[in-house]
This record gives sequence, C-alpha cells and structure tokens, in this order.
Amino acid sequence: MSIKSRSLFKSYGDLVAVNGIDLDIGSGKIFGFLGPNGAGKSTTIKLLTTLVPPSRGSIEILGIDAIKNPLDVRKRIGVVLQQPSYEPNLSVEKSLEKYGMMWDVDKKTRKQRTDELIDVFDLGEIRKKKNEDLSIGQRRRVQVAREFMHEMDLLFMDEPTVGLDPSARRNLLDYLKDKAKAGLTIFYTTHVLTEAEYLCDEIAVINKGKILAVDTPDQLKSTFGQEKTIKIHLANKYDDLIGLLLGISGCRIEFDTGTNIIIQSSKAEIVLSQVLSILIENNILIEDLSAMPTTLEEIFLRMVKDTNAPNN
Repeated sequence: MSIKSRSLFKSYGDLVAVNGIDLDIGSGKIFGFLGPNGAGKSTTIKLLTTLVPPSRGSIEILGIDAIKNPLDVRKRIGVVLQQPSYEPNLSVEKSLEKYGMMWDVDKKTRKQRTDELIDVFDLGEIRKKKNEDLSIGQRRRVQVAREFMHEMDLLFMDEPTVGLDPSARRNLLDYLKDKAKAGLTIFYTTHVLTEAEYLCDEIAVINKGKILAVDTPDQLKSTFGQEKTIKIHLANKYDDLIGLLLGISGCRIEFDTGTNIIIQSSKAEIVLSQVLSILIENNILIEDLSAMPTTLEEIFLRMVKDTNAPNN
C-alpha cells in the first residue's frame, strides 16, 4: 500500500480544511483527486507529503508512519506543487542537473537523465535558455521534468498541466502512464475531468474537506451516471418552451440560454419522445437534438452542487 490514511483532519482555527479523510491507494496506481477550489485538495497533499502536520489522524506512506518519520518519507517521494518553482538565472539543462545533484545522483546518471528528460519533455530548443526567459508553459514543463531526475516510489502532482498546451499536456499524461506501468504510484490533482478520465485508475471526489466518492472512472459513471443528457439547439428562441417542458415528469432542466437547452433524465428515450412531440405541436424548429450518456464532468458538477446545497 503506497498511501493509507485514517480519520485525517486539518484545521486552521475555525476552518476545517480536511475533514476525516480515509485513503487506501495501492502501488503502481494513478490516483486522481478531484474537487473545486477550496475543497481541501492542496491541504491533503501537504499533509501526505509531510509539509504540514495533521490536527489529528494517521498517515502511512510507503509503509512508513509519516507523522513520526517525515524525513524517511521525503527520501522516497517526489512532489510537484501548484506554485511555480524555478531558478531564474539557470539554463534549463543546468536546472535539471542541479536538481539531480540535490538528490545525490551521480554525474553520469545526471547527464543521462538530463538528456532523456529534455527529449521527453521537448525542451531541446530551449535547453540553453535561462528559466527567466521562458514562457509560463515552458517553465512548467521544466518544473515537472526535473522531478524525474531522482528515483522515487511515489509522486504527488498538484495540477501539473496548468499552463501547458494540448500537445504538451498529452505528452505528459502518456509519460505518466508509462511510469505507472513501471511501478510508480502517482497522486494526481486536476480540474480537467477529461484528463482524469484518460489518466487515472481510481478517482476520489472531495468537497468541503470530505471525500464524496472513490472509484474507477467507469464505475463512477455507472453508479452516478444512470441519467442521460438531452441537448436541444433551437433555430429561434421560444419563450414559452421551458414552461411546456416543465410539464414532463422524470426530467430536470439544467441549463437554458433561450436557444440551447440541456435536460437530464434517467428515462431519456421516453422524455425525448415527449420533447419532440411538444416541439412539433408548437412548430418549433430544431437545429440539433441529441441524447448521450452523462459525462464524468457532469457527475462531478452534480456531486459538488449537491454538497453545496443549503440543507447539506
């Protein structure tokens, strides 16, 4: 087991940032940790990486009691935080080499890994440039790349693709998949739900410091995504349409911009038939109409919305 926590709490005065989290994360897995801003994701990473102590609870990292032996944990993990981190006056390759030296990587291995990572992260054209002269996306690539200069058993990544273009993002995700296949465990936070679905073996959804669900992406969609999404695009705005659609049972109108309407329903075929009848009867022209399975993003937004409701 790479990560195990029980009844993990972290409070800052009256603010409870992490509220009783239990985690069991196996080795060689990519574990996605999803939640809105302020949900407790970054605080959880700081707890698991021993950067801050918990208010109460237990943490076991790679079989080590992380509260009693934080230095032993730090020797075996890697961490990529949200905050930018770079050496302004060092070139890209010197930055990688310096990071390897900090981890006592021998000179031959440092050179080999530097060349390898510059190739993997497409840094060849900028390897001699100083970090201060790089774009935000380039600095982020260097920040992520340098973490692989040392050996580790567990890697924590807090929104590592922020600032990356689509090509660099996919390149990183594929590289992480290969590393996981080789045995590296990755704890990964992101706001990009399609990214999590593509990358992660398991996903936890957190809000207000509490974990709402933990499962595989497919199982989350199976458990929480029985509904389908009906999308309607009208040729023209029809003011009375919403009132007519509200008369249909078994559906929920999620969004309306006048000509674009989204309906959620677990009885999509029946609801779609009734919607079509209403449109035809009222001579309402349709540009496009479709029914599709609910996405992981829609499930995530609904879960977070439910926990933010006043009664919760």
